Amino acid sequence: MLTSEQFIQMRRDLHQIPELALQETQTQQYLLKVIAQFSQTFLQVRTIPELPTAILVRVKGSKPSKTIGYRADIDGLPVKEDTGLPFASRHEGKMHACGHDIHMTVALGILNYYSEHQPQDNLVFFFQPAEESQNGGKLAYEQGVFSGQWRPDEFFALHVTPDLPAGTIGCRNGTLFAGAAEVNIDLFGQDGHAAYPHRANDMVVASAALVEQIETIISRSIDPIECGVVTIGKIQAGTIRNAIAGHARLEGTIRGLTQPMIEQIERRLREVTEGIGQSFQAKTEIEINQGGYWPVVNDPAITAEFIAYMQNTPEVAYQETQPAMTGEDFGYLLAKIPGTMFWLGVQDQAQLHSATFSPQEAAIRPGIEAMIGFFNQHMSQVKGEK
Repeated sequence: MLTSEQFIQMRRDLHQIPELALQETQTQQYLLKVIAQFSQTFLQVRTIPELPTAILVRVKGSKPSKTIGYRADIDGLPVKEDTGLPFASRHEGKMHACGHDIHMTVALGILNYYSEHQPQDNLVFFFQPAEESQNGGKLAYEQGVFSGQWRPDEFFALHVTPDLPAGTIGCRNGTLFAGAAEVNIDLFGQDGHAAYPHRANDMVVASAALVEQIETIISRSIDPIECGVVTIGKIQAGTIRNAIAGHARLEGTIRGLTQPMIEQIERRLREVTEGIGQSFQAKTEIEINQGGYWPVVNDPAITAEFIAYMQNTPEVAYQETQPAMTGEDFGYLLAKIPGTMFWLGVQDQAQLHSATFSPQEAAIRPGIEAMIGFFNQHMSQVKGEK
C-alpha cells in the first residue's frame, strides 16, 4: 500500500486542477493515470461515453456474495482560492473548496489497498462528476450505469467537515443531509409611473407580500417537531426609483430532512404563489428543481453495523453527528440503493465552500484505514447474519 506522503501528494496534485461539473477532463486523466499504476490483477476500469468524465473501477472479489459500491465526487467549485498554499489552484476562479480532492484521495487509498489484497466481495468504485451542480449521481443512475456486474448492492460515501477533529469519523442513522431544491418565481403585473400607481400593477408590493406568506409555510404548515427551511435569497424588480415595476423575480431554496417534507413544502409554495397571484391580479410562474439532491437517508441496518464498527475500534475516533441542512446528490443514489454516508473530520476554521478552506491532510490516512477495516469486517459477515 502507498505511503501517507504519497497520498498527500495525490491530494495536492488534485487540489491544483479543480474543474467544474461535467468538465473534469484533467481530473479524470490524473485519476486514470494513478489507477493504472496500481496492480491490475483484480481490477477492471470503465469509462462512460454518456458521462464522459466519470470513472468506474470494479475489484473482483474472491468469494463474492454481494457488490459494495464506493463513491467519490470529483468536481470543484467556481470559487477563487485565497489560501496562499504553495499547491493552490492553478485554475483561475475554481477551487476544491468542498474537499472533493480529499474525497478522491481517500477513495484512491481504499482502491490501492484492494488492488493488492483481493476483497471477499466485489467492489465498485464510482468517481463521480458533477456533484456540486448537474446532479451527476442521478445522471449516472438514469443512464443505466449501475447495471449488471456494475450495480452495487450497497453504496458508501464520505463528506469532509471542518467541524470535526482531523481523522474523526462522524455519522448517524436516518437523515445525514437534507434534500435541497432550487426555487424560481416570476410575478408579472403592469409597469408604470410612480406618480400614477392606480394605472399600474406593482410587483414589488406583490413580491413583498409573497415573501411574507412564504415565511409562514414552515411556521404554520409544517409539523413543529420536524424540520424544513425555505429561503428566498434573491429578489430582482424594477430599474429606477420613480417607476413601478411590472415584473419581479424571486430565487431561493427549499431544504427538508425527508423527501415527503420537501414535497409538502413544494405544494404549499405553489399554493401560496398562486394565491398571491390571484390577490394581486398578477400572472405567476414558479419553477422548482430538485434534481438529484434528495435527502441523504442512511440505511438502518447497514448504518448500525457501520457505527458499531467505528465505535468499537480503538484506532478510530468516532462521533455521532446531527443532521445537516447542506445538500448532497448522493441522496438520490441512497434512495435507489441502500447504504451509508458519513463525515470525515478535517478540522479547519474556514467552512466548506469558503475561499480559505484548507482541510488538514492528516485526516486522509485515518479515513482510508477506517474504511478498509470496516469493509474487511463487513465482507466477512455470514450472509443473512446482519
